[in-house]
Amino acid sequence: MTTAEEEIKAAARKRERSKAVFERDDAALRELFVKWRADGVGPSDMARWSGLTREWVAKIAPDPSAPPKKRVVRVRRPKPADSD
Repeated sequence: MTTAEEEIKAAARKRERSKAVFERDDAALRELFVKWRADGVGPSDMARWSGLTREWVAKIAPDPSAPPKKRVVRVRRPKPADSD
């Protein structure tokens, strides 16, 4: 094997391990957001503590006591054709 091949293969293996660790830690953080949101901790506080945005935290861990949002279904209608 050439040096380039060895370096690239080693970097690819390292990247795969890093990706797996990131996904594991991200899932653990999401679980904590959901747990503490259910216990009444606000998304602004959790965002400040984690360094993430409030919007991202609120999306991951919505308020469990809030009423469910209404789903809006939009129907696209074709424009009427010109009668020229």
